[in-house]
Amino acid sequence: MNLELEVFRNLFVSIAEEMGIVLRRTSFSANIKERRDYSCALYDARGRTVAMGDHMPAHLGAMPASVEAVTSEFDLKDGEIYFLNDPFRGGTHLPDITSVSGVFVEGREEPSFHLVTRAHHADVGGMVPGSMPLAQEIYQEGLRIPPVCLVRNGEYDQALLSMILANVRTPDERLGDLSAQVAAHSVGERRVREAIDRYGIDVVTAQMASLQDYAGDVMRSRLGGIPDCNRRFADCMDDDGVGSEPVTIRCTLTIRGSEAIVDFRECDPQTRGGVNANRAVTTSAVMYCFRCLVDSETPYNAGTLRPIKILTKPGTVCDAVLPASTAAGNVETSQRIVDVVLGALRQALPGELPADSSGTMNNISFGGSDPATGCAFGYYETVAGGMGAWSGADGLSGVHTHMTNSLNTPIEALEQQYPVRIARYSLRPDSGGEGGRRGGDGVIREYEFLTDVSLAILSERRKLAPKGAHRGGAGKAGRNTLDGKELPSKGNFEVRRGSVLRIETPGGGGYFSSKKLPTNSASMPEA
Repeated sequence: MNLELEVFRNLFVSIAEEMGIVLRRTSFSANIKERRDYSCALYDARGRTVAMGDHMPAHLGAMPASVEAVTSEFDLKDGEIYFLNDPFRGGTHLPDITSVSGVFVEGREEPSFHLVTRAHHADVGGMVPGSMPLAQEIYQEGLRIPPVCLVRNGEYDQALLSMILANVRTPDERLGDLSAQVAAHSVGERRVREAIDRYGIDVVTAQMASLQDYAGDVMRSRLGGIPDCNRRFADCMDDDGVGSEPVTIRCTLTIRGSEAIVDFRECDPQTRGGVNANRAVTTSAVMYCFRCLVDSETPYNAGTLRPIKILTKPGTVCDAVLPASTAAGNVETSQRIVDVVLGALRQALPGELPADSSGTMNNISFGGSDPATGCAFGYYETVAGGMGAWSGADGLSGVHTHMTNSLNTPIEALEQQYPVRIARYSLRPDSGGEGGRRGGDGVIREYEFLTDVSLAILSERRKLAPKGAHRGGAGKAGRNTLDGKELPSKGNFEVRRGSVLRIETPGGGGYFSSKKLPTNSASMPEA
């Protein structure tokens, strides 16, 4: 990459990063402010990704569907911000509310750029607080928002806003988080205009196109270095939470020259339980996997996917259609799609890719009435696990991996804001897979509830453990208990005050079968 292109790459990424900083600092909820469950990105006039912040992979790769949903239905005007969360019209799952706006240059009727934010809101209504229930259709999961213009010239459409806030348990918090997204658009537009004023619109748009071309060229070069192949790989979700049977995700990876085809058309049909992913989520997971094959300094934008074709079949668990429930599709199924794609790539690239990581985001949501204030509350978080080992190092312990890039909520912040006490928070000893390179350990997190709550859990890898690689050992499967009694991986529960929920998250898979490492580990054949 030449010097000028590198300067513009950093300029565009800094715009998305600053939008994220404003969103986090002005938000109300712990989920956004502390856990950083949000993402921001910059798009060109055609809605193609130019630059993303260092945010959530699960969000970023799926965002173009939101831009397309808005621009295909509406002619954006200067000062308008559209919001949506409908998984079947550009969203991922209902708690992720996305905002889209255009940046207009004088003399042009259509936007020259687009700005997008996506934030996971801790409650958007539905059958349980936190809006992450085990549901059997999307209508139970919360308020569906199609693309709607919620802000014009800095002012909310009060009728629409009132409708949204009337359907959530924590309206003040929702308004605060929506306003934080609006603030992020404001700073993003300001920075884009500063770039235009300094370099000119033609230079800015040309550099955006050059960055996309560069990312595509890098990916083609990487794929061209992989021997032509046709690899099949499959893995399973524990279950969908309603039935007890595993849900299989199948991938066929074909590499021919400098292009790749990733085919999910043989995946299981969509399920009654909420592990259904839409096509945008599947695309996001594939984009993440292939992005991991190139240098970290390579631009991450629409060009990344140009040499990659993704095939899905509507009505399957990787391309769900109405009325499928989708709460876990974005957070759990996305993780398994990554495991499957990386599994196929491991066969094509022996010795280069790690063992399975924990394979779950361990979603916990709960809420009720706060005895201190008498007000409703809702809380959501994910819990870290173990990272898979690879030929060069042990896996990391107690980290969020793959499609999540969030943090834990600090105990002090959690206990200050909600009627809950964290009775234990530690690594889970010996939960990583054995091997010459050990998998990272998961964590143990215990919640003591100080009031009656409605609790929902969406987790995975409780039955089927994360796999090792090159004959390394599997990571230990996760475990959920309430007052010592085993809980399933997914479910909705009514919990009494004083009860203790214990979450033991999975460890990562190990790498190599022996404590003694091979002299040339990269040359080891795949098991």
